Amino acid sequence: MVFRLFSTYKNIPRVCVVGAGPAGFYAAMHLTKKLENVHIDIIEKLPVPFGLVRYGVAPDHPEVKNVINQFTKLAQQDNVNFYGNITLGKDISLLQLREHYDAVLLTYGAEEDKTLGIENEDANNVLAARNFVGWYNGHPRDRNLKVDLSGHTAAILGQGNVALDVARILLSPLDVLKKTDITDYALQAIASSKIKELYLVGRRGPLNVAFTIKELREQIKLENCATIWRKNDFVAVADAVNSLPRPRKRLTELMLKSLNENDNAVSDNQKVFKPIFYRSPKKFLVNSDRHLQGIELTCNTLIGDKIEEQTCVPTEDSEILNCSLAFRSIGYKSIQVDKDLPLNSNGVVINENGRVTSTDVSNLAKLYVAGWLGTGPVGVILHTMGNAFQVAKLICEDLKKQGNYNKGGFLEVKSIINERTPVIDWSGWEKIDKYETEEGKKLGKPREKIAYVEKMIQVALS
Repeated sequence: MVFRLFSTYKNIPRVCVVGAGPAGFYAAMHLTKKLENVHIDIIEKLPVPFGLVRYGVAPDHPEVKNVINQFTKLAQQDNVNFYGNITLGKDISLLQLREHYDAVLLTYGAEEDKTLGIENEDANNVLAARNFVGWYNGHPRDRNLKVDLSGHTAAILGQGNVALDVARILLSPLDVLKKTDITDYALQAIASSKIKELYLVGRRGPLNVAFTIKELREQIKLENCATIWRKNDFVAVADAVNSLPRPRKRLTELMLKSLNENDNAVSDNQKVFKPIFYRSPKKFLVNSDRHLQGIELTCNTLIGDKIEEQTCVPTEDSEILNCSLAFRSIGYKSIQVDKDLPLNSNGVVINENGRVTSTDVSNLAKLYVAGWLGTGPVGVILHTMGNAFQVAKLICEDLKKQGNYNKGGFLEVKSIINERTPVIDWSGWEKIDKYETEEGKKLGKPREKIAYVEKMIQVALS
């Protein structure tokens, strides 16, 4: 029988946020601002907080990580707790969380990548961009990823911001990367990389790229790296520029400017970035050891009158792109970590503006979802912030209607979690943070991340 301290908890709603990434922290920020009394527990699978900000943002984009300062101030409030190294569906069930909180918000993101479903996709050196990003950012899941950079040519399938992050990391001068928090093992591997030529392959045309102007501008300004476009890919694109929405217009103008400045002359010491369009991967070509040799690409064409409204369709033509390394960068999807969680076929929790109404039970906490788990993997951190605020607003409204609160929160949850699972609180994270920054100083970097969960726990509990 669980003993509950009713007098301590009376009339203070207790909210559990599962996932310590941007969506979770932004939602918690809104809740603390809009509710006079609320207690928030943020539960995270890893021993460390910040999710995508820590493991998804490129090392050479430190300004994007400044939001960590806001999140830290929030976590240091008396009514907010961080509990790391707790896995939903393994250490604690969704049902158990809903029994002991007044509201449960799921924000654990999208941690699997979408696949192409084509022949030889499991070949050696065909990698998910997500895993490569995790590798150079020190995610424990990807610490031992085998990345062979001994070949001359690589290809990235997809034309979003993650694809450009991967391209930039592979093509950037080493002196630039040395000043970032990229992991030392990744830095050493990239230092010996023989990659000189990198293709960015898109199914559709220049008017449909998913990367932003900031990412493209950084790429084409890289030192000792030439950007080479194919003129045939831009037929009639200039004619459509004036009819485009402003952000798309500016991005297209930048591509056209780069195309017109491009003389295709490449010096011996330069690397080459080659965006190509209207190509879809048909199959990966491998040798007898199942090591990647190239990609057979289907050639696509546009049909329709106005170029900005045309549809891209495959033709019977194909071509071979010879390469020894390929990255799949076509999007992410969420996974079902608990049997009671309703996901659709796209890996998104079935919800209505953040409320998971299909699981409502009178004696259980209402269930909510925010971030990529509820919207699908779209937008940047700013988009996630807007969504998290909107869902937090719904939680506030529902909690105010509820009125009576007598749940025990983490005190009761802690008694359920196996004693062999060490729970890492905020003070434990501060020890990890201090350790990483001190290790980074030795290497002239902002930090050197611990890439092993066991080591994180050891440092946190020291």
